Amino acid sequence: MTTLQPSTRGIVRLATEADHDAIHALNYRTFVEEIPQHAPNAARRQVDRFHDENVYAVYEVHGRIVGMVSGRTQRPFSLDQKLGSVDDYLPAGRTPVEIRLLAVEPEFRASRVFAQLVGFITRHFLAKGFDLGIMSGTTRQLRLYRHLGFHAFGPLIGTEQAAYQPMYITAEEVLAWPEALKDGADALGAGANFLPGPVGISDVVQQAMQRGATSHRAESFHACYRDVQRRLCTLADAKQATMLLGSGTLANDVVAAQISLLDAPGVIASNGEFGERLIDHATRMQIPHTVVRAPWGEPLDYAEVAHAMRSTSARWLWSVHGETSTGVINDLAALTAIAQDHHAKLALDIISSLGTVPLSLRDVWLASAVSGKSLSAFPGIAIVLHDGQIHSASRRIPRYLDLGLAVQEQGVPFTQSSNLLDALGTSLAEIDWPARFQRVAHDGAWLRRAMESRGWRVLAPADCASPAVHTLIPPAGVSARALGEQLRDAGWLISFESGYLRERNWLQVCLMGHYTPASLRAFPAALDRCATTTAVKSPAHAAPLGEFARPRRATA
Repeated sequence: MTTLQPSTRGIVRLATEADHDAIHALNYRTFVEEIPQHAPNAARRQVDRFHDENVYAVYEVHGRIVGMVSGRTQRPFSLDQKLGSVDDYLPAGRTPVEIRLLAVEPEFRASRVFAQLVGFITRHFLAKGFDLGIMSGTTRQLRLYRHLGFHAFGPLIGTEQAAYQPMYITAEEVLAWPEALKDGADALGAGANFLPGPVGISDVVQQAMQRGATSHRAESFHACYRDVQRRLCTLADAKQATMLLGSGTLANDVVAAQISLLDAPGVIASNGEFGERLIDHATRMQIPHTVVRAPWGEPLDYAEVAHAMRSTSARWLWSVHGETSTGVINDLAALTAIAQDHHAKLALDIISSLGTVPLSLRDVWLASAVSGKSLSAFPGIAIVLHDGQIHSASRRIPRYLDLGLAVQEQGVPFTQSSNLLDALGTSLAEIDWPARFQRVAHDGAWLRRAMESRGWRVLAPADCASPAVHTLIPPAGVSARALGEQLRDAGWLISFESGYLRERNWLQVCLMGHYTPASLRAFPAALDRCATTTAVKSPAHAAPLGEFARPRRATA
């Protein structure tokens, strides 16, 4: 579909096949007659050698094509062929598109047509995940290119009559252009939801949530429940899944209740806020346990965990897999091996990892999850995945925490919401999970580079970091809370209000729900804009970065 975008005197839009003759004619007038790059021909049409691979944008005034530009993503680029690989000249970690054939009829060159064509084609590819534009800029317009934010690299190319300077521009620089240059811009910079919950929801999941409610006793509800169970087990490589109306906290209470029925000591490994909450679950349930802590932002000390298991004759091990507070992913294989070595049962909190990274629960006893985070649905369904080796219904624990009772009743012992279940099932069905994992990994790596290049420290080391949870330590003197509030006012939702974040002057950017590549690429520029107007004094209650600098040994 052709997308029309209003401009000062015309429209800038993607070209259609009907525009090709006008494109070839403008190409000839510009790059044969005006700038002698090609030999003349009788047809007075110049068909670009990459025509079939080009995406064209054109500027139209009263039905006349007066400007054009093209973008091409296939490698090698034409600049690769002239300079060798251009990657050595470019900022690291970017995904480039080559911008070519920028041509504007002479009478329109004093207007904003030039900038609007560049901005339109750049935003078009930005929405597809590209974040760097490269081009050969005519030396006749270098001042204009530099004004727009282009950076020169490499030697001049071309001929004395038609000399060009290789240049690049980042997505952030295009998005930061003054509004006067952005006629025809879409709402790429209008904000996005990068919270760990509630997360961004796709339109189709929103629609599922709004369908009429069904009784939890109806066969159609049970059919939907079984379908969601099957999809969850496939996604997690688990044997069984049970869902209850509630939050992730409820799911962990259900896990704690099952552990309490073992009547055996165990170990809880913690390296963040949600590991500490597991300790609280066990303490409230009066379960005997030993705690092994690691510094927040660091992986667990697996040798210390193994030592605690051996020295206490532990029969179970409980840990967070993806620690939401810090962005650390703990090693599932290492935890599994420790549990197996000590003939112990392994329980995990996978609330922030299920749906963002591939995992297998084949050797896990119990795992807690929830609908409203990385499964990209609405909050309200507590999920417990398990291997089927659970205790039967027991009066030793509250009815609602009795997983055995829930399984005995085919997962629906009490009232549940068909709307929430339908929305979760729709999300599980609509997402291509292997592609989702690849996209989050790519986007997470890009976001990490973008933040570090701006002087922000990402708390979790790269080799154990979740691609979906980025806990950010601001540069010296920047108030995370003030910056988070300003971003929120501008439409950018990131996490900064949780107590553990406020205490430490941290921010979090999470890629758990529905978002577009364009909104992610626009975020660093939005952060830059807000940071320039945010108070620079850190809150007095901010904890020093070395607060958790020393590991703590196992404690009973």
